[in-house]
Amino acid sequence: MNKIFNSKIQAAIIITAIVMIGSIMLNQDNVKAGSYNGEDLALAILANESWLIDSSYFDTDESGTSQSIILSSLGPMTPTDGSTFVLFSSGVAGATPATTNEGNPGDERGSWFSGGKYGMPRDQATLTMTLQVPDGMRYLYYDVQFLSTEYPEWVGTQYNDKLTITVDSPSNGVTSYIFDINSGYFVFVDELLPEVAGTGYNVYATQGSSGGVDWVDTTYRSGKADAGASSLTRIGGTTHPVSPLEQITVTIDIHDTGDNILDSTAFIDNIMFSGYSKANIVARKTVQDLNDADVEPNDILQYTVTISNTGNWLQRDNDGHEFEDNIPLNTTYVGGSASASSGTIQYLSNENKIVWDGSINSESSISLSFEVRVNDSLPNGSLIRNQGVVYWDSDGSYPYNNDAVELTDDPYSDDGIDQDNDSDTNDDDPTDLYVVSFETPAQVTESFSDDENGGSATESYMDRNWFSTSSESGESNFEVVDGYYDDTPKSFKTKIRAAGSPQYWYYNLTNLEGVLTSWQINFKCGNATESSELVLDFTNSEDESIAKLMFAYIKQGTNPPVDWVVKLYYWSPSSASWLQLETSTGYLYNHWYTLNIDILDAFHLRYSLYVKGLGLVDTKDDLSMDELITSYIPGSQQSNLAYIKWETSMNPIVCPMFFWDEHIIELS
Repeated sequence: MNKIFNSKIQAAIIITAIVMIGSIMLNQDNVKAGSYNGEDLALAILANESWLIDSSYFDTDESGTSQSIILSSLGPMTPTDGSTFVLFSSGVAGATPATTNEGNPGDERGSWFSGGKYGMPRDQATLTMTLQVPDGMRYLYYDVQFLSTEYPEWVGTQYNDKLTITVDSPSNGVTSYIFDINSGYFVFVDELLPEVAGTGYNVYATQGSSGGVDWVDTTYRSGKADAGASSLTRIGGTTHPVSPLEQITVTIDIHDTGDNILDSTAFIDNIMFSGYSKANIVARKTVQDLNDADVEPNDILQYTVTISNTGNWLQRDNDGHEFEDNIPLNTTYVGGSASASSGTIQYLSNENKIVWDGSINSESSISLSFEVRVNDSLPNGSLIRNQGVVYWDSDGSYPYNNDAVELTDDPYSDDGIDQDNDSDTNDDDPTDLYVVSFETPAQVTESFSDDENGGSATESYMDRNWFSTSSESGESNFEVVDGYYDDTPKSFKTKIRAAGSPQYWYYNLTNLEGVLTSWQINFKCGNATESSELVLDFTNSEDESIAKLMFAYIKQGTNPPVDWVVKLYYWSPSSASWLQLETSTGYLYNHWYTLNIDILDAFHLRYSLYVKGLGLVDTKDDLSMDELITSYIPGSQQSNLAYIKWETSMNPIVCPMFFWDEHIIELS
């Protein structure tokens, strides 16, 4: 997001409509802000409606109140009290993706309201409430989450949208809580998935880096997260002291700073009073395999636990341990690996667990880590499950003791189970890994049935990618299609002219820890009315050809337009010429065919052509064009097949089409 004032990068994202995905808008009329007092907003977020005495609302949307919205859900966002929550935004509240004013599918630059992109006034939304404090209540609390496309480029700069919540108490004065991207809770959105997925802020730059005012969409791209967010946080207590039975004024304000683009949004709910200030504990656990991507026997796993006190009261070092974590089954603790950013951490060998003792200041976090070794000789699919327990003081009142329990949560998982009975399945997930003892498959198949129409194809085996393609649409076609196929609901269409040539199928068979022994494809070819050809060049990891096929359209007969027929040839190194694979008619027409290329040894191939329903119609053995690998060497990157180059030198007016399906690779 290169915000160079007076010379900002041209924005690139237009959307034709703002889609409120998974959300339900409740009781908010399209009225001008000046005639609207925001009472429904206040009632939607107050824990008790009887506390409301008066309210007023203002935003910079001259045609309505689109900078605030009452919702029952948005992606994973749900109310923390009652049936509704409210979003306040410096752009259009609830827009998914965020800041979508000029492009498709999303544009970080918004110019929604009267200030334009750079002008005044800045975009702003403000709800002001007069509340009656109940008897015995001394603190105000609320739940808040802040999300912004300003993050991370504009940390510490003038371009920081701000959320400010101000409480004016006659007895305690004015107190404020300010949330912006400089707040300590802020992280990249991909560190909070799936907590922010579907909120409009799980956006990623579609090209280049996330610097600059970018095209964005919600497709995950590593290293290209283009927004930030906090976790859902409990604020209040000593931040907002009040006195019983007085009337206070609460103002919720979000506004642009520095310019009017790159919007931010605040989630607000569960405004309530309490007689005391208190801590609030959130615990997350992640794990990293320090050896490689797959968890294998003898690998070292490093667990990291972050315990955050999002409340406004000290979590004391009380009697008993504040954290306990049993070493997971199928692993062994690595001696001396336990560490803590504060407090005391130790491994209890007689109980085979990690324990930590210490305090956590309000609105701060501590970090713990330890390592384990995966046990030897574990079978494929063995589960390694780990979940720690935080013991904490939920009310902060004397006598101080840890009366509450918080389970650590894997932020990248939601198992659908509510272990802690808080009606949320996404805050108590164990950290699970599965041992992979990889075995080379005898064969793998690309059926194209799970690929997107009009795009490239990819295929994986046990999360290991082994196949991908280029893509082309227009005068040439090289793409996945539906509606015409063999056994499965999609196929791969090729219609290639010289102008769209070459195209590629890529293979990464070393990912499968094996060598190619057989290549098989089902195909069907279309008619032609002029000369045309298609050449497939099978190339190894050394960029040397091992085999070539040619489909050639040849004039035969004098009865147009059926006087052009297609013949299939392979390049024969032994005769230094193209040799034909023949059918009973001598050419291919109006059938599904199967072509096999089998590796016989280091220097010989077998070409076999089948007609579906009839069986084998031709087979020929010949030399390969380059020496072939016959056995896999662990760790080697050499492969018999790295890619197939599809090319032609012709530009026929009516270009013949081919459909390819059920692609099978055999390995050893």
